[in-house]
Amino acid sequence: MTPSTLGPALQHLIDGMLEAVWMVDPVELRVVAANQAAHGLLGVSEGSLVGRPAIELAATPEDMVFWEDVAAGLSDRILSDSLICRADGSMVQVERRVSLLRLAPGHSVFLVCLRDRTEQRRAEDELERLVSELRATLESTADGILAVDLHGAIRGYNQRLADLWKFPQALMLRRDDQAVFAWLRESVLDVTAYDEKLDVIARSPLLEATDIIALKGGRVIERVTRPQYSRGRPIGRVYSFRDITQQLLNQSQLQLAAKVFEASPDAVFVTDADLKILAANPGCERLCGSPRRALLGRRWGELIHDPAEPGAVDRVQALVDERGSAEAELYYQRSEGGSGPCQVSMVRLPDETGGTLHYIAFVKDLTDKLAAKRRIEELAYTDALTGQPNRLVFAERVDFAIAMARREHGQFAVMFIDLDRFKHINDSLGHLYGDRVLVDVAERLKRCVREVDTVARYGGDEFVVLLHQADARGAEATARRIQEALNQPVQLEELSFTVTGSIGIAMYPADGTTTNDLIKNADAAMYRVKERGRAGFRFYQPQMNVDLLARMKIDHAMRQALPAGHFRLAFQPQVDIRSQAVVAAEALLRWRDPDLGDVSPAQFIPVAEESGFIVPLGDWVLNQAVRQAAAWQQDGCALQVSVNVSALQFQQANFVERVAAALDAAGLAPELLELELTETILIQDADEALARLLQLKRLGVGLSIDDFGTGYSSLGYLKRFPIGKLKIDRSFISGLPADESDAGIVRAIVSMARALHLQVIAEGVETDLQRQFLAAAGCDHYQGYLFAPAVDPEEVAALRCGQGPDQVPCPAGR
Repeated sequence: MTPSTLGPALQHLIDGMLEAVWMVDPVELRVVAANQAAHGLLGVSEGSLVGRPAIELAATPEDMVFWEDVAAGLSDRILSDSLICRADGSMVQVERRVSLLRLAPGHSVFLVCLRDRTEQRRAEDELERLVSELRATLESTADGILAVDLHGAIRGYNQRLADLWKFPQALMLRRDDQAVFAWLRESVLDVTAYDEKLDVIARSPLLEATDIIALKGGRVIERVTRPQYSRGRPIGRVYSFRDITQQLLNQSQLQLAAKVFEASPDAVFVTDADLKILAANPGCERLCGSPRRALLGRRWGELIHDPAEPGAVDRVQALVDERGSAEAELYYQRSEGGSGPCQVSMVRLPDETGGTLHYIAFVKDLTDKLAAKRRIEELAYTDALTGQPNRLVFAERVDFAIAMARREHGQFAVMFIDLDRFKHINDSLGHLYGDRVLVDVAERLKRCVREVDTVARYGGDEFVVLLHQADARGAEATARRIQEALNQPVQLEELSFTVTGSIGIAMYPADGTTTNDLIKNADAAMYRVKERGRAGFRFYQPQMNVDLLARMKIDHAMRQALPAGHFRLAFQPQVDIRSQAVVAAEALLRWRDPDLGDVSPAQFIPVAEESGFIVPLGDWVLNQAVRQAAAWQQDGCALQVSVNVSALQFQQANFVERVAAALDAAGLAPELLELELTETILIQDADEALARLLQLKRLGVGLSIDDFGTGYSSLGYLKRFPIGKLKIDRSFISGLPADESDAGIVRAIVSMARALHLQVIAEGVETDLQRQFLAAAGCDHYQGYLFAPAVDPEEVAALRCGQGPDQVPCPAGR
């Protein structure tokens, strides 16, 4: 779409709007019109925005993702906040509204309106001042306060809370709700009871409750929780925390201990200052295999020990005396013999003078947990075939790399590697050999990177690589090493072959700031390598995602257009080069979309072939073309119709049956149908192609080779295959008769066809000089704008049967 197609009225309309407005073409995503306010907002000269890609106006990574969503057709009405970078480098915060505007059938644009939010930001600053005053009030209370919303997200807390729970300084310098909740959880003695209480609170928004929490440092906290209301409805929850350690110390210490350990599923021991056991809960009986009375009076070291470190129990006691609490992984001793791993958490309860009154130890049996953990790690974090990390581990390591790079302002690279044509190995040699190749490739990749880097199998024949602290030059060097390693022959017993790979590279932070974005963009770059011939590498560029999403949008629109009837066939006459009689017509597919307008076959046919939609689309073209030829036949104006066949369509096992069914359904004589095949189709599997062509020939269908000379031409298959016609590609016609190379190629093709008793047709003939040269060279037929473009079926019939301007007579019997 160009500015001229919008019309002056629409330009005047947007010029009269106070908001900054520009219009974006929905397919190419380029600006096609903009008003004066838009130029003023950006600080650029009038008219300079037209023709620029919309993604160039993106000032933030989020903005780039926004245009990717637009390209994907995720919404036709989008409202969002963004930043606009003016020509002088200053940033302006704006509110952006994007709407899909349908101007006429087949013509639409995205209308982008932007409103300057500078004044609104001033109002927000005033609101922030009021919030600061409220926080000052909150800090004046003696209790620790924590406020959360209905979803559990932290809305605020005061300094007293941080003091009670001894928040580290790093936790105070950043907003990290999960880190705060994790610190609270790690600070309590009885984690199970703590978690259970939080679950009850989360399930009951209106619950008011009070409970007691013992901390590892020896202090005890009273927690009061109440719902927070606004306009009669709960909007969150407020927790208040108060230190009641001294209050509890005035109570009976043994009674308090009893309440704690009797209900615990883990073993809980209470000892005196000399570590002699005074009390034990039922969990101790299960752990040690002895009744509680047999445990009382025994020393702690008789039940808990570390075979590798005889003084481990003394070391833990020293840490408890120094810090108030300690944790360690030790071993418990059972009465009948044997031992097992356990997690010990010990806390010291001081008396009023600061001396030791009691020690309380919580002991958890880790036998089953450690065994399950080892098995889970084995299954969840390692690729079973190659032994390399899997995608889960890779994602975790990229997350860590992001955190390190963000803190140190560094960069790193993510590579996505896909083996080229690996399916051929599995299909020809079997999956057992394919697995051995994958193991070999994994080892080669490991040898190409450093110890600090990570190679992971992402799935199937895909691998990903994390290069720590690597710039673009280092990533390129590694990519070249990987290419060289993969180019070395693979030796499996007596077989020797080469496996190549396509490599996409994304750099942090330029190409993404999240793990998902980096992997996705590296994959997009790899996909572009596949498109350009494989066995190479490429760095990610933002336009790649836009192009990919545009293809996805076309694919989605195509699949909707076929049942909706938006496709049609046009027919280009094929003419006898001497008599000018119309001898056939080539069926050409056309698509007009209500939103995208006229979509060129050069845009949608490659997408259809890539996605596999070319099979149902090709079947529709075949059936429609056969019906039209049958209609001409019934009207007494029989005319052969030529239909292009894609490689994927031809390779379908029942392709011949589909052709036969189309002919039978329409009642068309088989000789009035010609199938145009490319050279690539015929040489991919010559034996299977020959068998299929012979079946088609027995049906009576004509066969020709399309775009002859542009693929892998071989006299061998021309001799073997039942081909009746060669079509010279338009690329050899355009330079005739002046271009000596084109002239020589055309004469050679015609001479070869004569020797093989084949007819020759030239496409793309646009001048009479070209037709005269072709006639002199011995060409039989031609098609092109010289005679007629692709036209509707009625115009073809008129040209065929003498009803058109040339008054071409219809041959007798037709």
